[in-house]
Amino acid sequence: MYNFRHMNLRILAILCLISFGCKEESKTMATSPTKVERIQKTDYNLEVYDFNEFEKHLNFTDDNIYVVNFWATWCAPCIKELPYFEKINKLYSGKNVKVILVSLDFPKLYEKKLIPFIEKHDLKSKVLALNDPDSNVWIPKVSESWSGALPATLIYNKEKRQFYEQSFHYNELKKEVEQFLK
Repeated sequence: MYNFRHMNLRILAILCLISFGCKEESKTMATSPTKVERIQKTDYNLEVYDFNEFEKHLNFTDDNIYVVNFWATWCAPCIKELPYFEKINKLYSGKNVKVILVSLDFPKLYEKKLIPFIEKHDLKSKVLALNDPDSNVWIPKVSESWSGALPATLIYNKEKRQFYEQSFHYNELKKEVEQFLK
C-alpha cells in the first residue's frame, strides 16, 4: 500500500526539478483541471476530474450500488485486484451495481501509460482519472479513516457506506458487494 501523505514531499521535489528543467511541462504538471477534461487516444476517452468535479461520484442517491476503487498503474496490489472489480462489474451489471475505477496516476502519464493500460487490459468498468494535487484535503472527504494508501475502495448506496483500505480477493469483494444487495 502506498501512502499519499508521505508522497507530497516527493511530488514537490519532482515538480521543482521539472520546473527548472522543462518550463513547458511544468505548466501542465502544476495545474489541476478546473472542469472535466477528456483525453482521447485511439478509441478510449479518459475523463479527468479535479476533486470538486469528481466528488459527485461519491454521493449518488439513486437506486444503484456504487463500487468505487482507487488505484494506479504503479501500484502492484491495485493491478492484482483489478480483474476482480471487472468480474463484479460483469456479474452484477443487471442488478444496478456500478463499478468506477478511479486512477490516481500522474497526469503526465495518462497518454503514455494509463490509457494504454486500460486498452491492453480491455477494462469495461468506467475509468476516471483524478487529478487533484491536494490529496491532504480530498482524502478525508472520501473517508475520514483513509490514510491515503492504495488500493482503497468505497462501496455505497443511498442508505449505507463502507470504506476499505485494503486489497481484495474476488470472494471477499463479492461478499462485500452482496451485503449491499440485501
